Formats: sequence, C-alpha cells, structure tokens
Amino acid sequence: MSKITNHKYSIEEAFRDCFYIVPDYQREYVWSDKEVNKLLEDLNNELEIGSNSEYFIGTILVSPTQDKKQFDVIDGQQRLTTFFLILCALKSLFKGEPQEGIINNLISTSYTNRDGDIEKSLKLNPKYENAEEVIKAILKSDNQPENIKSLLNAAGVSQFGALENIINAYTTIYQYLKSNYQKTATLKKYWGNLSNNIVFIQISTDVSSALKIFETINERGVGLNPMDLLKNLLFTNVKVEEFNKLKNEWKKITNPLETNKEKPLRFLRYFLMANYKITNHRSDGIVREDEIYDWFSKKENIAASNYKQEPFVFVRKIIKTVENFIELTEGKGNDGTDNVYMNNIRKLTGGGFSLHYVLLLAAYNLPKDLFDYLLKQLETFLFYFIITRTSTKILERNFSAWADELRTISLLTNYDAQKEQLNTFVLKRFKESTTQKQPELTDALKRYDFYSLQQYRTRYILAKFTQFVNMAYKGLTKPYSLNDYTNLEIEHILPDKPKDELLSAFNMHTNNVDKDYHQYKMKLGNLTLLEKPINIVAGRDFFKQKKEQYKMSKYYLTSSLTELSNVGKNTSITRINARLRTFGDEWTAKEIDERQQMLISLASEIWTIQPLND
Repeated sequence: MSKITNHKYSIEEAFRDCFYIVPDYQREYVWSDKEVNKLLEDLNNELEIGSNSEYFIGTILVSPTQDKKQFDVIDGQQRLTTFFLILCALKSLFKGEPQEGIINNLISTSYTNRDGDIEKSLKLNPKYENAEEVIKAILKSDNQPENIKSLLNAAGVSQFGALENIINAYTTIYQYLKSNYQKTATLKKYWGNLSNNIVFIQISTDVSSALKIFETINERGVGLNPMDLLKNLLFTNVKVEEFNKLKNEWKKITNPLETNKEKPLRFLRYFLMANYKITNHRSDGIVREDEIYDWFSKKENIAASNYKQEPFVFVRKIIKTVENFIELTEGKGNDGTDNVYMNNIRKLTGGGFSLHYVLLLAAYNLPKDLFDYLLKQLETFLFYFIITRTSTKILERNFSAWADELRTISLLTNYDAQKEQLNTFVLKRFKESTTQKQPELTDALKRYDFYSLQQYRTRYILAKFTQFVNMAYKGLTKPYSLNDYTNLEIEHILPDKPKDELLSAFNMHTNNVDKDYHQYKMKLGNLTLLEKPINIVAGRDFFKQKKEQYKMSKYYLTSSLTELSNVGKNTSITRINARLRTFGDEWTAKEIDERQQMLISLASEIWTIQPLND
C-alpha cells in the first residue's frame, strides 16, 4: 500500500488549500432535508454554547490527482458538499461585506496547471452528470433559491435525484441562515465559528489504497465509539469473569443508537441532565460533550450514579433510558404506542432539534394521562420557541433545571399530588414563558412567509391550521394524526410561477402599489393546503378561475376561501365561520394581508397553554 498521510483541516483551511473532485463513480449527493437540518442545528448549538473548542466532524478520505492540490473524494463527499453549499449561501448573505471576497475564493479560484496555463475551477467539483452545472447555476443566480431552477430550465438541465437534492439542500441552508442570522454581527460570529472551529482529519493516499481503506473502514469500523469510553470506565469496576456479561449488556445501549443514527454523546448528555442534578462552575446545569467524562470522575457524581458499586444497575438504567428515548424519537408516548402529540412535536422540530428529550426523559415515569398532557403543552411551548427563534442556549439552561422539577414530580407516589404539581409546573414554566413571548410570536407570524423556516415546519403550521378548522367544523375535540394534512400540497393562491398576464394584472392593481409580487406570493396568508389532483387542475390561474377548484377541497380552511357553509344556528359550523372569511374575485396584497391576520387570530386558539383541570 502506498504512503498514507493525514492532516487536520478547518473548513476555511480545507477550501483554501485544496480542490476537491467528486468522481463520477462515487455515490451522488443523497442528503435530504433531515440530514442537512441536523447538521445546521448541530452547528448552531455549538455556536450558541459559546465554546472556543474545536468541533470534530470526522474524517475525509481523498486521493491526490496529477494536478497540485487536487484530490478525488473517496469518502465524505456528503459532508464536504453540504459545507460547500453553506459557503455558497454565506457568500450571498455577506454581499457587500469584506467576508464576501474571502468566501468567494473558497468557492472558486484560479490556479496554474501543468502546462502553465491559468485555469479557474470550483473548489468542490462534482463530476456526476450535470452536478457541476447545478453548482454554477446556484452561483450565477446570485445565490437566490427561487432563481436556480429557472436558470437550469433555460439551459435544458433536468432536476431530479442528486441534482434536486443539491438544490433543496442549498435552499434549506440559505433560508436557515437568512432566518437565524439576520444581523451582520451574528452572521459574522457564525462564519468565524464555522471557518475556524469546525475541523476534520483528511486522509490522503493513492486511489487504489484509498478505496481499500474505505472498504476496511466499512467492514471493521474505526476507532472507539464515544460510548466505549464510558464502557471502559465501567469495566474497571466489574470482575474479569463478568466482562462478557457487561459487553453483551452494553450492546443493548449502542446497537439501538447506531441503528437509529443517534449520536452517542448527545444521548449521554440528555441522559445525565434528565436523571441527575447538574452542578458546574458556570451554574447553568448543562453538561457539554467534552465534559461528560469529567462528570463521571467527580466524587458527588460517583455517589449519585453509584456506577462503581453497582455497575450493572447503572448500565440497565442507561439501557432503559435508551429504549425510552428511541420510542420517543419514533413518535410514541410513554406507553409504547403511537402518540398524536409526540408525532406533532416530531413534525415541528424535525431531525435537528432535540433538546426537549431532556424534559421528556425526566418525566417519562408519569402516568400516561399526565405525560400526554405534558406533551400537548410542550408542543405549544416549542412552537413559541421555534417561531420566535429563542436562543438554544437559553432553552438548554432552562430545560436542565426544569428536568430536575419534572423528575421530582415523576417520583411522587400519590397521583393527585403529581397532578397538582405538574399543573403548577406547566403554568409557571410554559404558561408564563409563552405569555411573555406573545408579542414576539404575533410579530413573527405577521412577517412569516414560505421561507421563514424549513419547509417541513411551514407544512406543520399549515397542517395545524387546517386540522383545527376541520375539527371545529365537525364539532370534534379529540385530536388525531396530522399525517393526512402534512401529505397535502402547499398551494400558492397567488401562483409561485405566474403567467405574464397575471403578473401584469397584479402590478397594475391599485391595492398593490409598491407591493412586490414575489414577496406576497410567499406570505403565509397566500398559502393553503390542497389535495394534489385539485392542485394540478387549479394550476397557475387567476384566483377568480381557481375558486371553483377550491370549493371541491374537503378541507374547510381551503374551501371557505370562496364560500362558507351555513347550517343551523349556533352550530359547530356557524361558530367556526365566525373566525373565517370568504373572498371575492380579487386576490391582491390587501386580501393576503387580511388572511394572514385571520390565521394569526386562529393561532392564538390553536397554540395555547391550558391548565390540567380544563
């Protein structure tokens, strides 16, 4: 095997010093919104923690080409491509700032080839079919997501599979950064952390050796799993003849986490904060990933966990917590069955945000009805947190302290005492917090549009509005799954891609003076959910022509756009009608703003903290 070299790179160093080629024989870009969001949330959490320590993202396996500083990527292209797309988004967001030029040189730069000619090349160049054209379209579009597809369509480039994944990933990244780092100062801090503290190890050798290494890594795994460090600590406290027993028990921890692609260190943090009172020099109740081992070394924690005296009891406690954790991530309640509220929380938080598991693990032993009540109120609390973009750092500190309170309540043996104290907890922690944030929430919803948050969150919000109206229409009070709603099409009432005639009519209308069509087509008030067959027929026409199609929807929030059903007096139908309104033949900025305000009013009824006795 040829010589193998390795080098530690920060993100800025890597894209400054290297050109990365993704060969056409490699797997194409396959990351979905879930993986991209998870990476973005992890990076955001690292930034909000405020630590200056390095954040290791793994190894990248490459093979040098004949050209200086050019490498074929053998393993790690999903991560590299995603970070490259982050650079593309940052370049646009830093437009006019000094950072734009630096980042631009990390995206593409000139170099001298072996013939002495000057060439310009992308710093990451995917060679599978049309991928390079997609990257160039992203850059040519001035990094605006809505322009990318039109450029590719004009060039005759189809967008499917990996190409669509790249476009979707870039759009997710751009909107995430634009929404969460609106001020230049916060964006600069994000870039400073990304460029300096995010690091990886680059292993380089010839392509045949690199492929062999890749094969070996996949066959055998590499290094110690972080959980193994804790396992080794426990091994020192068991007899030699019990090693196999401990090893087999430990697999009940690691295997489920690996199968469900959960990060062991993150789980360990949640386990500790959910099960023990955390004290540290910061007095924030938080255990960071690099502090986990130190936690186990302190006398008071050795005593609290008792892992030295009873290592197998401690291991079984972790096993049980893993089981509970996995069931929660699968949308189940503490009885092991599918849970409406837990599934709603999953749809709201997605794959990246997971701090709420600290609270849920601490409260897991509550009776089912009390646990369900907590889940319902937690959904509302998280909605306020996510829409108002409250700092994750603040939330983490609160959740660690609140976990101590919930753990105490769950340990009570008297049901009435549990019920009373849980009610007090919800009113004090959730009700007071959301009441204080009500003005922030209203302001955020006034400004909310299709790109304010990730698409799955916008879909969740529209689904909740639609379900609430349908339930009120039918007089239903018992909640049911959101699945039927989140699978619907998101319809832009003012079309996303308007015909020239429609765009001209909008611009000439007196209600639309100084109003930007492309801004209003994305506003929350312009969005509704619609069955796919109806959406196809409705097409890109004027509102007046689409009204007949909307009437056919079985979802009353959509059908009521054009007509209200009037059945009896003081019925469930007339009561919900009082909170809705119909619209005439015109659909202008005025109507969109009015409907957005109507939805804001509905939101105050949908997402509300309720006392347990109600």
